[in-house]
Amino acid sequence: MSLPHPQTDNLQGPVDSASDMELTAQMEPFDSFWEGPEEPEEVEKGYGKFYQFYRHNYLKHLPADHNARILVISCGPGYFVNTLNKQGYKNAIGIDSFESKVKYGQQHSLDCRAERAFPFLASHKNTFNVIFCEQELNHLTKKEILIFLRLVWESLISGGTLIVHGLNGANPITGSEALAQNFDHYNTFTEYTLRQVLQHSGFEHIHVFPLHLYVFYKNPFNYVAWGASTLLSLFFRVCFILYGKSNKLFTKKIAATCQKLK
Repeated sequence: MSLPHPQTDNLQGPVDSASDMELTAQMEPFDSFWEGPEEPEEVEKGYGKFYQFYRHNYLKHLPADHNARILVISCGPGYFVNTLNKQGYKNAIGIDSFESKVKYGQQHSLDCRAERAFPFLASHKNTFNVIFCEQELNHLTKKEILIFLRLVWESLISGGTLIVHGLNGANPITGSEALAQNFDHYNTFTEYTLRQVLQHSGFEHIHVFPLHLYVFYKNPFNYVAWGASTLLSLFFRVCFILYGKSNKLFTKKIAATCQKLK
């Protein structure tokens, strides 16, 4: 099944040959998880730390059905797969192109597999209820983003949900730095552009939301940072209004949920 949008027809060739496609990012490829620690001891600690972050930011966007088939792309050691399992989801699998990262998840009895994202999606059409993208879309070029979103659309069942996130270009402090600080970052998003590209790719019921970093409630400094971040966001909002801009989200990262309805 192809997307019901003629403006994506020119992507049909690249989509059909996704199994042979080399992604532009080479130092930090999109289909592997780069935000976690690397030392074995720290990797193990990450299962607890990331659980708190995922539970606060993402769980409310997941379906109530714990039998839903969920694919986690760029899963790394399986931090989000672990979170899903702890929350009672029975059919969550993770894929990552680095076998060395996947092995950590397998040691925790998580269904993590060494697979490349694009060919895996191309070979699993109309399969998943939810697809969750661990790595930011910023690690893909604009053309690759459109191909990726088309592959995701085709891999979801009707009514299925995609959850993605990206670096927020509207943040006056981190926006430009986020683009420059990594050679494999090719773009940033705002609330408008993230919604724009998802709508262009055939998704509906798009909801863009901020990702909160300050979710470690046992640490007193968490509340200080949370308060400072809130005040900065209010200040940025006022400044943007003065310049005639409608931006409302200023967290370091933003995310979106959307659905395939056809």
